[in-house]
Amino acid sequence: MLLKDYIPKLNSKYHKINFSGIAFNSKEVKKGNIFFAIKGSNTDGNFFIRDAIRKGSKVIVSDKCKNEFKNNILFINHKYPRKLMAQISSKIFIKKPNNIIAVTGTNGKSSIANFYFQILKFNKIKVASIGTLGVSGIKIKKNFSNTTFDSIQLNKILKKIKENKIDNVILEASSHGLDQNRLHGIKFDIGIFTNFTRDHLDYHKTFRNYLDAKLILFKKLMKKKSFAIYDDELNISTILRKICKSKNTKRFTIGNKKSNLTIINHQFLKDEQKIIFKFKNKKYSFSTKLIGKIQIKNLLMAVMAAIKSNIPLEKIIKVIKNIKPVHGRLEKIAKLNNNGMVILDYAHTPDALETCIKNIKDQFKFRKVNLVFGCGGERDRSKRKLMGKIANKYCNKIYLTDDNPRNENPKKIREDIKSNITNDKLLEIPLRENAIKTSILDIKSDEIVVVAGKGHETYQEYGSKKRFSDKKHIKLFVNERNKSLSKNWKSNIVTEITKKKIHKNVKINNASIDSRKIKKNDIFLE
Repeated sequence: MLLKDYIPKLNSKYHKINFSGIAFNSKEVKKGNIFFAIKGSNTDGNFFIRDAIRKGSKVIVSDKCKNEFKNNILFINHKYPRKLMAQISSKIFIKKPNNIIAVTGTNGKSSIANFYFQILKFNKIKVASIGTLGVSGIKIKKNFSNTTFDSIQLNKILKKIKENKIDNVILEASSHGLDQNRLHGIKFDIGIFTNFTRDHLDYHKTFRNYLDAKLILFKKLMKKKSFAIYDDELNISTILRKICKSKNTKRFTIGNKKSNLTIINHQFLKDEQKIIFKFKNKKYSFSTKLIGKIQIKNLLMAVMAAIKSNIPLEKIIKVIKNIKPVHGRLEKIAKLNNNGMVILDYAHTPDALETCIKNIKDQFKFRKVNLVFGCGGERDRSKRKLMGKIANKYCNKIYLTDDNPRNENPKKIREDIKSNITNDKLLEIPLRENAIKTSILDIKSDEIVVVAGKGHETYQEYGSKKRFSDKKHIKLFVNERNKSLSKNWKSNIVTEITKKKIHKNVKINNASIDSRKIKKNDIFLE
């Protein structure tokens, strides 16, 4: 490959220089590679330039070097090396699926991406997804830690997806990934904006910076005549409308009467939600066992993306009943013998936590909600008191525990949170395993325990150590609790009220204070 074909405005005397590939991690440099020296949050690639040269790099791109040819090494100064790396990555791995969708926003990205993936799979259409939950649709050996992968890996994956004859792919576009130009060079057919609330202020510093990062998708990365899917009732819908108009992007919206798709009726029926919506002056309906009204909008955004992927709406509606919740997103993990329930959710921001709890209380009216949660260390500290206040407002009991303390003192994190929690609701249990266990062993008939903050994650970060899985331990403790409960939930209620243990095999049908009405397996109350 010739440099002149990949680096714009390159001095003509370097046009015939060849390169074999690209890298930004000096450990991965191969002979003839371009090495991009990129300053990250924890390390600076400029410190590893010598290592890259020893490994065989002949071209170095940095924002800190001079344009010069020195000791057979070409140094190229570029103001945005990460952006250039993304653009070159996209050119090198030029094969890509025909229909590429990006979903951004504060919450709901993983759910929308997964729902879209499921809709196409159930319709026997090849599809792939990329994001927080990893890569689905093709086999990838490597594990990834970021929602949006680095540009080299991302473009390699897109190429592999295309080689597997998959032409529909949806990926999560995080604010970090967009701000760091990891998606530059890729042009999107559909962009989805979920919502916009507080998050990542430790990185972006201000709401405006955070919003601007999200909007990069719609301002710079969309194809001509592409589609933008969003909620017309969003607090930033006016901004999105203006961008779409200036960029000739077609709007495809959900929300009010002027939107393309409008929800006209929503009902909770036992463990299901029934929805009637209007699209192109025609009414459609479906039922789903997904928990939370918020998941309905996420689901409908996935439906809209599927429509614009040329799947008939009638075929989409037929498969909705089969759609399962995303791991760790309002996911019902278990139902206990006393009719108690344990729900796992990724909520780790004030808005996400409030939405999660309110959605559960709306759907399961008259049931008490207990919460197990904490806050991550080395992140937005000001959200901790807010989350404590929200927990205190909506929850019956609060099991305050550690989330991902990282290198921060976990006790200090808990102190920040509990300043807005009343003592009568609070149980502070630092070890997350014990907090989850206690909440499940305490659960009364019909109560709901929400374990929030970690969701799908299979580890907890204490310094450099990673341990513990919420889901695994929830199942373990539910099994333990069920052993002490009767399979007849009415018997469990009597045990709770009378404080007297009733044999597990005793079955109770009804209760009465009238001895004349007592039948077999009824309980008589004096």
